[in-house]
Amino acid sequence: MPKPFAERLLAWWDRHGRRDLPWQHPRTPYRVWVSEIMLQQTQVSTVIPYFERWMQRFPDLASLARAPLDDVLALWSGLGYYARARNLHRAAQACAAKHGGKLPDSSAELAALPGIGPSTANAIVSQAQDLPAVVLDGNVRRWLTRHSGTEGWPGRTAVQKALWSEAEARLPGRRGADYTQAVMDLGATLCTRRSPACDDCPVAADCQARLLGKIADLPSPKPPAKVRDQQLFLLLMLDEENRVLLEKRPGAGIWGGLWCLPAAESPRELASHTGLETTEMRELERFEHRLSHRRLQIQPLLAAPGRATQVKCTGETGWYDRRGRARLGLPRPVSKLLDRFDNGELK
Repeated sequence: MPKPFAERLLAWWDRHGRRDLPWQHPRTPYRVWVSEIMLQQTQVSTVIPYFERWMQRFPDLASLARAPLDDVLALWSGLGYYARARNLHRAAQACAAKHGGKLPDSSAELAALPGIGPSTANAIVSQAQDLPAVVLDGNVRRWLTRHSGTEGWPGRTAVQKALWSEAEARLPGRRGADYTQAVMDLGATLCTRRSPACDDCPVAADCQARLLGKIADLPSPKPPAKVRDQQLFLLLMLDEENRVLLEKRPGAGIWGGLWCLPAAESPRELASHTGLETTEMRELERFEHRLSHRRLQIQPLLAAPGRATQVKCTGETGWYDRRGRARLGLPRPVSKLLDRFDNGELK
C-alpha cells in the first residue's frame, strides 16, 4: 500500500523541487499574484525576464495602481494575452480603492478581483500564507487527469468539478506553499504533455492512466476550435523626421489598449481613415500571425513619402521614433514588423 499522495509528492519535492524561481524570494502575496497571472498559458522560462523587469518598474501594488495603463502594457508587450495585463492594472486599482492598498487575504475576495479565478486565488493564498488549497493550473490538470483516470476535456465544467474534488482529496494538512509548488513542478518537469518520465514519478504506483495504459490518451484532447482567417492591413506612414504613425487600439477586441499601426480590413478603409488614396500605398511583404481562434493574414502597406502632413493627430494617435515606441505597449507582430522595417529587411 503506497504512502499518502501528499507525503510522497512532498518527499520528492524536497529533493527535486524548484526553489530558485524569482517570485519565491520573497514569496509575498503581490509577487505570487503577478507571477501566477503571467504564468497563465505561458512557460516559466518565458515569464522570468518579464517578471524581473516588472518588479523593477512596479515593485509593489501601489506603484502598479498609480501607473498609466500604457506603461503597464509596454512592459507586457510580447507576452501575449494582453487582457491579463489590463486585469492586473484594474485589480491593483480596485485594491487601492477598496482594500487599503493590499491584496485581500481570502480566496473569495481575491477571486472577485478582475482576472483572478478560484484556482489563481487559491494559489496566491496557499503560497503567501502557507495554507493547503486546491490549485488547478494547466500543469496540475494534466497529471491529475492521469493520476485519477478522469476522462473528458478538462475545460468542460463537469470535468473541472471532478478534478477539483480529486485535488481536494489529495491535499496535505500542512506545508501548503510547498505542496502548491510541488503539484505545479510535477506537471512541469515529470508529467509532461509528451514523453512523461513515469519511472521518476513519486506517485506512479497508483496512477490510473499508467495502470490502465492510457497515459497517451489523457488528458482528453480539446475539441477542435474553429479558426477563422482574417485579412488585416497595416499602414506604415513616416513623417519628415522618420517617425512612424501609431494609434491606440480600442479597449476591446484584438490587441485591446495597445498602440498599433493604423489597421483595417481593406485598403479602402485605411484610405478613408487616414485621408490617403489607395494608390498612395505600396504593398510590403505579407505575413501570418496566429491568435487563439484567428489566423491573421497581415498585409503591410507603406504610405507614399510626404503624405504625413495631412494626418491630424489626437490624444489617441501620434508620431513615434524607436525610443518613443519602446515606452509603449505594441502587439508582437507590429513590433517585429517595425524592427524589420528599421533594419531595412522589408522592401
